[in-house]
Amino acid sequence: MATSPEFLAIGHVTKDLLPGGGHALGGTVTYASLAAHRLGLSAAVLTSAPTDLDLPRHLQGIELHVITSPVATTFENAYDGERRHQYVRSTALPLPAAQLPTAWRGAAIVLLGPLVGELGVDWLNACPAALAGVTPQGWMRQWDDTGRVSVKAWSNAQSILSQVDVLVFSEEDVANDEAAVQRYARMARIAAVTRGHRGATVFLDETARDIPAFRAREVDFTGAGDVFAAAFLVRLKETDDPCEAAAFANGAASLCIEGQGIDGIPSRRQVNERVRKGKLR
Repeated sequence: MATSPEFLAIGHVTKDLLPGGGHALGGTVTYASLAAHRLGLSAAVLTSAPTDLDLPRHLQGIELHVITSPVATTFENAYDGERRHQYVRSTALPLPAAQLPTAWRGAAIVLLGPLVGELGVDWLNACPAALAGVTPQGWMRQWDDTGRVSVKAWSNAQSILSQVDVLVFSEEDVANDEAAVQRYARMARIAAVTRGHRGATVFLDETARDIPAFRAREVDFTGAGDVFAAAFLVRLKETDDPCEAAAFANGAASLCIEGQGIDGIPSRRQVNERVRKGKLR
């Protein structure tokens, strides 16, 4: 008999084009599911991608339900000096909630991780018993005819956040607009806003508390926010303490940036060690 995963991530895996040629596997669901798996949970991903991405090889240990798409959601970063410009080169097929395997409806934790608007409101309450989190960057971005990405207002934030438990996003998702940070965070029951080397801010019951980051040897920032989101939800489910969950997630993210790509995603033992012995910034 099929069982429900402890952690379910929903959204597009991505094909991230590399400056020197080739590509890496990316996307919120990639980093978040692997983070949950390495923290000791059974993890699953529902996504849309072409078969040539070879997801079973890259996401070993993760249960997969893949809608076959002609192309992958593909991102490219271009640099003008130190300024980064992001481009969307292609998008995979959208993900309707009707594609959710019946057995997965009992997942303990669900993360909605849209990147290019691939998830609709039909996903709200798809897993009614779950701790439901959302990383909304795919509802906060738009792109022009050249594919160049820019920030846009999240038009249906209130209706979505009234039906989920946790919001996790970065101040960079709103172009460091603190008024937007406060506006979205105050709509959520629990919100965690990541702020790079300044750690994270937890919003709960009309209060905000800053949780400091850990010192880290910075190698690759890719996926750190997604690892934070997964670790936050996992630890929140275990403790029901958002501030403890944020400290744990800061530890996980600090370890992630010390490695290259998905290889930097830490184990439970490593995160516990960082939280216990790591130096705060």
